[in-house]
Amino acid sequence: QVLLVESGGGLVQAGGSLRLSCAASGHTFSNIGTGWFRQAPGKEREFVAAISWSGGVTYYADAVKGRFTISRDDAKNTVYLQMNSLKPEDTAVYYCAAHFDNSDWAEPNPYEYDYWGQGTQVTVSS
Repeated sequence: QVLLVESGGGLVQAGGSLRLSCAASGHTFSNIGTGWFRQAPGKEREFVAAISWSGGVTYYADAVKGRFTISRDDAKNTVYLQMNSLKPEDTAVYYCAAHFDNSDWAEPNPYEYDYWGQGTQVTVSS
């Protein structure tokens, strides 16, 4: 069992930055791949970014490529999502997810993830 707790969401103006954190507990973090997803009102949950268990492989949705950076700190059992140049269309609830990663792959498919956090709201004003 892996427990995930997100933090760092909030209200920011367009062009601003936020850093989301996802703290994991309940299992050794080193063999867990993680990802960030988001869901805006009236829309389906969508992939944002993922990082492999080694941290050596990352993958981003086209909508955030070049603006967002995913990283992990195994010593702190924490995954981060640095979000820069935020746009109003980035407004959503952001979820952290985890899965046991045997292939060192950054997984974009939400159905491959077994554990989810409760979400943190990000609101970008224009």
